[in-house]
Amino acid sequence: MILCAGESLIDMVPEGATYRPLPGGAVYNTAIALGRMGAGTGYLWPISRDAFGEMLLRPLAEAGVDTGLCPRSDRLTTLAFVTLTGGEARYSFYDEGSAGRMLAAADLPEIPDEVSALFIGGISLVPDPCGAAIEALVERVRHRIPVMLDPNIRPFFIADAAAYRQRLDRLFGMVDLVKLSGDDLEWLMPGSSFDEAAATILAQGPRVIFQTGGSAGARAHWSGQPLDAPAMRVEVADTIGAGDTFNAGVLAALDRAGALSRAGLDRLTPEVLAQALVLGTRAAAITVSRPGANPPWAHELAALPA
Repeated sequence: MILCAGESLIDMVPEGATYRPLPGGAVYNTAIALGRMGAGTGYLWPISRDAFGEMLLRPLAEAGVDTGLCPRSDRLTTLAFVTLTGGEARYSFYDEGSAGRMLAAADLPEIPDEVSALFIGGISLVPDPCGAAIEALVERVRHRIPVMLDPNIRPFFIADAAAYRQRLDRLFGMVDLVKLSGDDLEWLMPGSSFDEAAATILAQGPRVIFQTGGSAGARAHWSGQPLDAPAMRVEVADTIGAGDTFNAGVLAALDRAGALSRAGLDRLTPEVLAQALVLGTRAAAITVSRPGANPPWAHELAALPA
């Protein structure tokens, strides 16, 4: 089972002169996408007992995601108000004192043996106590199972940039797979090329850096020659959840190939890595073709032309 640990929230998406509430959150979206693709998936994050919490639980259940590790909370659900400019999503977060924000390391459950990989990322890494809790979780399991990180950086959410950079540096030294977008790179290493940034981060310990670039497709930087996958051409509704879905495609493909383990990553081949890039880009293409974070189901991916 692939465990996704990190934020869930309600995206308030513009709809005419009002907003429509939709379940979302970077790590939550990846969990939903993995479940819809048929991968064994678990989710770990506090879920509020408010009405929005119930709204978050329904899609997880429909996708077959195990929520047995999710603590319930009387604190409120995080809200993210979305602004769309040319299909690109920008966010304003209402998070102070929320159910997820207040997750502490002491609240973490025991991680069962059936968990075979961990995915983390998003705004859950930024503030404390939840950021410290996720970091503690990585420290606890990293020697046993592979860990993937997508920082999904939102600069306006980061109050202490120096502290967050230090956290990411520590995490880069503990994780196996990293996904970065162009926006992430611009914040992390302004002025650097992606090749330079990837080489710097790979030297800290990760096996693969996945580079996403929207219509430019995706690239994998690793110990071999970089690998590329073109983006599928679709009419874009918006980009909400695109990177999250890409992450799920990568994880699902590696899992199917038997590569999502300590031993599997040791023998990772260009063919398996290329398959992961292809599934990630194809899955993301379906997500951007429809409004909101609405990842594809396995049958929709199977119906795509070869």
